[in-house]
Amino acid sequence: MTDDSQTTIESQPPADDSSDRRAVVLLSGGMDSATAAYEARARGYELYALHTSYGQRTADRELECARRLADDLDVADFLRVETGHLAAIGASSLTDDELAVDDADLESEEIPDTYVPFRNANLLSMAVSYAEATDCAAVFIGAHSEDFAGYPDCRPAFFEAFERVVEVGTKPETDIAIEVPFVDASKTEIAARGLDLEVPFEHTWSCYRADEPACGTCDSCGLRLQAFQRNGVRDPIAYAERPSYVDE
Repeated sequence: MTDDSQTTIESQPPADDSSDRRAVVLLSGGMDSATAAYEARARGYELYALHTSYGQRTADRELECARRLADDLDVADFLRVETGHLAAIGASSLTDDELAVDDADLESEEIPDTYVPFRNANLLSMAVSYAEATDCAAVFIGAHSEDFAGYPDCRPAFFEAFERVVEVGTKPETDIAIEVPFVDASKTEIAARGLDLEVPFEHTWSCYRADEPACGTCDSCGLRLQAFQRNGVRDPIAYAERPSYVDE
């Protein structure tokens, strides 16, 4: 799941119309969504933050981080949506305590046990509803290239198809773009962009297993630690273990 290619991430300002300056950002509290939110702000958007609690193991910590980020971003609105249907459906170690979260395997291209079936379609549907109701011109999501190696709902083709669904399924005058600014970027490049944007990474959470400290050994912790290590910066959150994920 690693990608050593380099992608240039550039800000693109929105058009001048007032509605085009508003965007919904899916703000999970993780480093990818946080960087996507700061990227949207850098592009000139007024932000409407959507946070979803769907029964994931670290829901309380993620909500705490999302609220801190929303305050720092001075968002126009913060909407939390609680839903139990993804946990009820199950089939993911993120939402089922009886399933163990596997240790990090950053080379694997298999769909991991942490995959929540069709989660991003559910989250994007909520975000598009919110965007249409608030007259926003875009929805930002922080998915990236190392995600779509293992998560089918993080692939570019998925977002392109979903944008067509939005076009067909909303009012004729509605025009909402699905913005995935890091879809071709690696986690390392997202961390670098976040550092440039001064994202407060100390107020983000990525661990799949624990609220505090982060385990350091699940896939999400591994990718996060690797990204900071490749950038030569110490990850500011606390870890139970802090392995090296870079070649010595």
